[in-house]
Order: sequence, then C-alpha cells, then structure tokens
Amino acid sequence: MAGIALSPFVTMIESEDGMVFLNTRTGRYWQLNGTGSETLRLLLGGETVESTASRLREKYPDASDHAESDVHELVRQLRAARLIAR
Repeated sequence: MAGIALSPFVTMIESEDGMVFLNTRTGRYWQLNGTGSETLRLLLGGETVESTASRLREKYPDASDHAESDVHELVRQLRAARLIAR
C-alpha cells in the first residue's frame, strides 16, 4: 500500500509532541503522538506499510512483534477519519 497523501481538505502542522490535523470540512482536530507522526511521515514520503514497519522494528525492537499491524491500524484509523487519501 503506497501512495498515501493527506486529504485535500486536511491541514497538518508539526507540534512539540507530534502532529496536529484539521479537517477543514468538519472543523475537527486530530493529534498524533511522536511515533504515529514518524510513521505517517514515512508513509507520506512514499514508504509502503511493510517498509515502514521494517524501519520501526529497527528503531523500536521491543515493539517489533506488532509493528506491521500497528501501521495497518494507524492507516485504517486515518482513513476512517478521512485524514488521508490514496
């Protein structure tokens, strides 16, 4: 799964703790922590879910057992919130 981009009606800013998103259609705000932000940056940069999970496993070996499922879950949640598009 590659080609992830922010939805056209979403703005994003980096914060001290991660990222903050505004859905300009609904006025709702969303926030990602540092690890979620790192994950999304990789995906927005063209990485696949699998390559992103691989990078996270290298950086966070204690979380390696569930890295890929966590990345899939983050993508699912961001899609459900309509923050990202393909």
